[in-house]
Amino acid sequence: MDTGTIPTCADKFIKAINDRDSKALSCLFPPGAFLVDESITFTDRAAIQTWADNGLIEHGARAVKVLDFQGDGRTTADIKILMDGDFAEAYGITEAFPLWLHFALDGDEPAAAQIKHLRIDTLDPGTWCHRAVWAAKGLPDAPLEAVRCDMRPVPVPPTGWVRVRMKASSINYHDIFTLRGWVMPGTTFPRVLGNEGVGVLEDGSEVIIYPVMSDTKDGGPDYNITLDPERHIFGEQVQGLMSEYAIVPEANLVPKPAQLPMNTAAVLGVAWLTAYRLLFTLSGLKPGQRMLVQGSAGGIATGLIRMGIAAGMEVWVTGRSTEKQQLARDMGAHHVMGPDAALPVKVHAVFNLSGAATWKHSMASVAHGGTVLVCAVHGGATLETDVSDLFLRGITVRGSYMGTMDEFRGLVDFVTRHNIEPLIDAVVPLEGVREGIEKMAAGRVRGKIVVRI
Repeated sequence: MDTGTIPTCADKFIKAINDRDSKALSCLFPPGAFLVDESITFTDRAAIQTWADNGLIEHGARAVKVLDFQGDGRTTADIKILMDGDFAEAYGITEAFPLWLHFALDGDEPAAAQIKHLRIDTLDPGTWCHRAVWAAKGLPDAPLEAVRCDMRPVPVPPTGWVRVRMKASSINYHDIFTLRGWVMPGTTFPRVLGNEGVGVLEDGSEVIIYPVMSDTKDGGPDYNITLDPERHIFGEQVQGLMSEYAIVPEANLVPKPAQLPMNTAAVLGVAWLTAYRLLFTLSGLKPGQRMLVQGSAGGIATGLIRMGIAAGMEVWVTGRSTEKQQLARDMGAHHVMGPDAALPVKVHAVFNLSGAATWKHSMASVAHGGTVLVCAVHGGATLETDVSDLFLRGITVRGSYMGTMDEFRGLVDFVTRHNIEPLIDAVVPLEGVREGIEKMAAGRVRGKIVVRI
């Protein structure tokens, strides 16, 4: 290998690592240049110097040798080095490892080229990559710090799976749980986020992705995937859908109706599927009967309101603030009230979307022979119930998680036939997911946030 073509600035960068000189290293980056490492961007010399101090010098890092060089040395320089150092405690790395330095340069010749940006990773320059958003690890107290948006290798589908060019996904609370490390057994990091979405196959056909999977081979004639202990969704045991490309089981693909907008299709898989199952499979409601939705702004709540109205129910809604109450009115709710308001007449079904926080009010609001449906625990998971209240009034309590493929197909058909428009709070690019997650974690989302890809 002719290392003489390595641009001077790149050679000085490697020398600064071995000289343990973070200031000299940072000075190689002119104004406007930046460095990306572990998908975190450092945009000025001070930040780059701190990165070098903490990520290299503190660990005694050294570039043992140059293993490979590719590029013209004027606009690009991809340099593979063998890195060594004391990385065992922080990263679990106990021996020297290869690392790629991908320099984007600005110059007429290698000796005069300046750094525009530098990306550090383990990917060969020829690797087919795509943009994705993922959780680097689980951080219970600082989930936003685990968000990454950068390039990853395009996944290769195994037998029975297909590669989908994703067009849109959406943000769910499940993504926040993943970022906090609240994951099911078997989940590993890094983990691409995104539990639902819509995309295009190689033949150009548009598909909506059913999110639930299981390794159960034959569950019998009464099998219900929502009751399968082995069930999981995208972003758990398999990578999520918040990326330019995703691999999906062929069995999880549903054709997207031509008249169904992409943004609508992107949000149907989680909250809206849950709402559909609660409303049409479990509640026992008939057109004209009263239903109470405990909440007005979340994805499940807005889905219940929209679909309940379309199905001919009398929709009652509680909201914690005047703003959220007005939101329910704007969506067409028939009766809107505060969270603890006594109902003038009891309802046939109550949709408890918060757990303990609204449990007492839910039980007080349901009529004899009615049903209370539960699907979330954001307001607490431990419920206090007078059991005599259940059998004396004949109240049924139903819990649910997601929905079946038949229910998903029914949801797509129902939303399409009734021309229902989900409440969309915002539409963001992949690069805007972090801000969207921050907004959701703060409770400032009204409906859903769509991620266009």
